Amino acid sequence: MQTHEFRASLLDAGLLVNSGGDGIFQRSFTFESIVRGVESYASNAGDAPANQRFFFAPVMPLATLVSSGYAHSFPNLMGVVSSFAGSDRELPAFLGKLDTDDHWMSELTASDVALSSAACHPLFSNFSHQSIPEEGLLYEIQGVCFRHEPSIDPARMQSFRQHEFVYLGTSDGALAHRDKWIELGSDLLRELGLDVQVVVANDPFFGRAGRILANGQIEKELKFELTAPISSDAPGAIASGNYHEDHMGRVFDITILAGGPMHSACFGLGLDRITLALIYAHGTDVSQWPRDVRALLSISNSTTGPS
Repeated sequence: MQTHEFRASLLDAGLLVNSGGDGIFQRSFTFESIVRGVESYASNAGDAPANQRFFFAPVMPLATLVSSGYAHSFPNLMGVVSSFAGSDRELPAFLGKLDTDDHWMSELTASDVALSSAACHPLFSNFSHQSIPEEGLLYEIQGVCFRHEPSIDPARMQSFRQHEFVYLGTSDGALAHRDKWIELGSDLLRELGLDVQVVVANDPFFGRAGRILANGQIEKELKFELTAPISSDAPGAIASGNYHEDHMGRVFDITILAGGPMHSACFGLGLDRITLALIYAHGTDVSQWPRDVRALLSISNSTTGPS
């Protein structure tokens, strides 16, 4: 099946609703029942303490976005919140432009808030200028993320959810965490009937310098993606395991008590992409999915009624 055919089937079934903008969809209750099933299914496999599990807001301080290095590496994907910062006296002129001028956005001022770039980024700023125990810390987090890459491909949503298992600590601990979750995550997703492959990957760094970073990421095998057919027969990433080395430790000044900068790693599941992969594999009629898959995701007929 081609991407445009799969997109049409999602819209026809009412699982997604076209919002009028590329890469922006309204989700039906049935779609959300799958997302929440995947979320619970993955969470049950995690081992983070209860007091270290969080849902992060879809916005974050702009300073955190910049400090993380995201703005340097992916300026084409980030989103910064802008607002009217003028006075009452300047408002009529702004409103006049709003009604008549296509360039009214030039009257807006960037705020100190950005759309969240990745679920784990806000976590690191919580530890700025601190030391953490040598045995490391485990976190389970989820966040709504934004990437400015408008597309008609439903797998390229501009707003999407990431569910992550994050480790902060030593280099050895970070690598062990990433590798454990790549294996565990692959098994979990295959149990759902997905054709999962693990491949060495790189992030889509921007510009000439970014290409050098991407090549280095592949050479060091810092990032692995779990791929499966999402919106066409061509496989795409539905989860990834990432070793950040000491990058976050250095930029946020986080050390371990034994000395040296903190290392970190994360395993992230794309909840919306996994949901699409499940629909692609099992069909748009969720009531007809394999019984074992429905059981693993705690999906009943009552949750997959009218969309």
